[in-house]
Amino acid sequence: MTTFKVGIIGTGWIAERMAETLSGMEGVEKFAVASRTQQKADAFAEQWGFRRSYGSYEALAGDGDVDLVYVATPHSHHYDNVKMCLLAGRNVLCEKAFTANARQAEEIIALAHERRLFLTEAIWTRYQPFRKTISELIGSGVVGKIHQLSANLCYPNIDRPRMYLPELAGGALLDIGVYALNFAAMFFGSDYKIVSSSCQFTDTGVDAANTMTLHWPDGRMGVLWSSNLVRSDRQGVISGDKGHIIIENINNPQSATVVDNDYHTIEHIKCPPQITGYEYQVYESMECIRKGEIESSCMPHAETIRIMKDMDALRHIWGVKYPWD
Repeated sequence: MTTFKVGIIGTGWIAERMAETLSGMEGVEKFAVASRTQQKADAFAEQWGFRRSYGSYEALAGDGDVDLVYVATPHSHHYDNVKMCLLAGRNVLCEKAFTANARQAEEIIALAHERRLFLTEAIWTRYQPFRKTISELIGSGVVGKIHQLSANLCYPNIDRPRMYLPELAGGALLDIGVYALNFAAMFFGSDYKIVSSSCQFTDTGVDAANTMTLHWPDGRMGVLWSSNLVRSDRQGVISGDKGHIIIENINNPQSATVVDNDYHTIEHIKCPPQITGYEYQVYESMECIRKGEIESSCMPHAETIRIMKDMDALRHIWGVKYPWD
């Protein structure tokens, strides 16, 4: 594949963000887009320069010229959309949260293995090169022995239906809390236990805000929180006995600041220039497909399932239920 043909299912704001990303990438063609109506698909294609537009998701999934489908629908629809694409023989990059629950994730991942098709979760922070920079800082010993981690992500967007409706898998956890969990897993490992959690409910019964405490076998601890009610600093902080590292914006890390025990900044590292930050998950998908791989080492299938199980467990504790549970 000299030019990689990408199709997008969905025409919402995140689809627009991906279209913007593809516009700045090399070796990629904005090939096809699908919406639930032909009119919306045509308008999106004209605005962003896609060659083909479809008035149904099924039509795009059936287009054998598409090398990779980016699923940009609400996470309540991911299971059906991804399954449809896999059954049609398409490779898939699926937006987070991967599905509404772990059972759905396990089923479509098993289908990808059965069909030998590439499938990965578009949790963009997993693919960004700045992830390695942060890991190297942690491993360097610059802040001594690491003991604690904190991370938060909060945006006041509760007025959007997909944030508060159970039938759209609404709530802060699946939309933004998933980033805090992935932050903890990326830099401290996935062998944690969630020892406590709580949430504030919306009138519809999903979580508007949540907090959780994690413990690792070696004694390290983490505190995470997310909310659809307020705007927070979005910081991640990794603390050791000789200082701490502040990560600016766990949703798309822009810098890492090393602070010593006297609260003096001793190093400040900025993220390399980006198109949007989404490009790395697309490049990784392209590389994996060219190699014939069905999952990415940046976000292995087992890790996607683990995070989904953790979110299922949290929702069970809180009593947050979706129609698919």
